[in-house]
Amino acid sequence: MDPVPQPRPSGPPPALRRTPVQQRSAERLARILDACAGLLDETGYEQLSTRAVAVRAGVPIGSVYRFFGNKRAMVAALAHRNLDRYAELIAARFERTPVLDAHSAIDGVLDEFIAMKRSVPGFALVDFGVPAAEEPGGAAAEDPNGLVAERICGLLAIHLGRVSDETLRRKVLVGVETADTLVRLAFRADPDGDAALIHETRQLLHAYLAPSLSS
Repeated sequence: MDPVPQPRPSGPPPALRRTPVQQRSAERLARILDACAGLLDETGYEQLSTRAVAVRAGVPIGSVYRFFGNKRAMVAALAHRNLDRYAELIAARFERTPVLDAHSAIDGVLDEFIAMKRSVPGFALVDFGVPAAEEPGGAAAEDPNGLVAERICGLLAIHLGRVSDETLRRKVLVGVETADTLVRLAFRADPDGDAALIHETRQLLHAYLAPSLSS
């Protein structure tokens, strides 16, 4: 059997000044983003500073500015990395699911998102995009949920044999926006995610998306 093709990663975020070529440079960038994620949990976005990230990562401050012009760009790069990891986790789950149908696909997408909420540093504050309120002028440069929906559509097209047409993209975008709002509500109600609210979210997504994914 031929290997299942995978969607290509989103590539370097637009805010990244320099794309690392050598392994040493890539490892340094990873340390910077890891430090950024950890400090977001400890201090929040407002108190985050590039200098503190450099100290936590054990790199000169110049190394941070070699990649990023400011902290917003650094957080945006962290969000892009989160999205790539999320897509990889979904793809791996789809591949190991013995019989992948609409309901199990929806479960995989939701479960991996919740697992990242519970375990990935910085994810509770910055998942797939810089909050709009933190953008200059209050306007987001990107549409995080639109990017998430695009990646999910690509995975569904590959693993369920669906055509990623306008209807599917619209349905998935509505599902992503809805799940994002309800999962945030669940984690406001309980730091580990309110089980009843997560169950309601799952039921809603099954009822709304499964018919489109099964047809």
